[in-house]
This record gives sequence, structure tokens and C-alpha cells, in this order.
Amino acid sequence: MMTARELVRRCVDVAEHYRTLYVMGCFGAPMTAANKKRYTQNHEYNKAAVRTKMIHAASADTFGFDCVNLIKGVLWGWDGDLSAQYGGAKYSSNGVPDVSADGMIRLCKGVTDDFREIVPGAAVWVPGHIGLYIGEGLAVECTPKWANGVQITAVGNLGKKSGYNTRTWKKWGLLPYVSYKEEETVTYEQWKEFMDRYRKELGEKEAPAWAQNTGEWDKAEQEGISDGRRPQDLVTRAECAAMVLRAVKTT
Repeated sequence: MMTARELVRRCVDVAEHYRTLYVMGCFGAPMTAANKKRYTQNHEYNKAAVRTKMIHAASADTFGFDCVNLIKGVLWGWDGDLSAQYGGAKYSSNGVPDVSADGMIRLCKGVTDDFREIVPGAAVWVPGHIGLYIGEGLAVECTPKWANGVQITAVGNLGKKSGYNTRTWKKWGLLPYVSYKEEETVTYEQWKEFMDRYRKELGEKEAPAWAQNTGEWDKAEQEGISDGRRPQDLVTRAECAAMVLRAVKTT
């Protein structure tokens, strides 16, 4: 199951790094000649002269999506493969069914119109249209409005954002095909702090029972091989070299 973080990352990647066009019923197909012919005949919306013209004018490196098919396409494995009929997506795969925007929100868990607790990776919805919340008051959606493709917009329920078009959504919910378990991340500074704490705990421990029972730890101190401190702490290469040389001198 894809994590919410990964779904957000992939959808944002589509918006920021790929050329896209709103094409009804399309879940990431590149606009090859064959796909243009197919998608100008598959849906009444695409058959409209203005939309047909846009599809035919699209470059071969343009990928077609509609709103719910952006989410489904990514969950189906879309990876921007221009050589694949559907850009790498496999229809109705990974346990994700082919449903409409309204059908998708009906499948979501915890659907509510209270946006105060919305989490990244949640579906945002208005009748007939759906998008994905990506955090920081923003969503990614595919719409013929504004940029006419996959784009990042402000979630009006949480306030406007400078530089972004704004849509106010009706409801949001958790997609049942996505894991929302929080992934714990540790910064480098935190890791160093944890390591220092771990080293301190090790250093305060007494020598293990086997070392005490054999008397080897005490003998190592008596012979000057070790200073007798931090018996269970980690050893550095320098300390190891010094102890080896001291041991050699005692023989």
C-alpha cells in the first residue's frame, strides 16, 4: 500500500516536472498520435471542438489526466514512461478500482466538511471533482480551469495563498488505498544527540559478567591495556590500536 507521503510526492512531481493536459477519462497516457485519436473519441467532453483542438495540439511528451484519474493513475503505478500506452500505469491495479470522483469520495474514510484536521494525502472533493491535499494549505488537482492540467492550488477552506489559484472544497476524506501512518523521521542533529545519549548509557554500565568472572577486565586495567573505564562503550579505531600496542608490550 502506498503511503500518503509517497502519494503526495508523486502527485506534486507530476504537477511540477511534467507537461500535462486535462483530458477526460485519461489516467496518464502520453499524447501520441494513437492516444490522441483514442481520447478525442472516448468521451463527449473531449469531442467538443475546443477540447479536440487542444488534444491534437499537445506535444508527444504531454500526459493526459483528469481529476480522479490523476489519483488513480499514480496509485496504478504511473511513472512518466513515454514509451508506455498509459505512462506506466496499469489499469485497475494495486487493488484500486476505476471509480468516478464522486465514487472515490464515497469510498473514503472519515469524510467530513471540517477542514481543521485535514492531513496530507487526503482526498478533497466538490461534486464532480476531486483533488489531493498536499499540506501547507495546498492541494494538487487536475482541472481544465486555470492551467488546464495538473496544478497546485490553494485550499480556500484554509485560506488563500499568494501565487496560487484558490478552490474551496466541500469535503475531505482518507483514501482507503493509502497508508496514513506517520513515518518517524530523525534529523542528523537528532541522531547525533541520540548517539551521544546511547554512548553515555553504555559508558555507565559495569563490565559484563563474563569479563568480571574471568578477571580479564581487571587484568587489562592492571596491565595498563585499558584505563578500566567505560567497559561496555563503543571503541574507536584509535583506542583499539592503542590497546593492541599496549597488549603487545606486556608480552
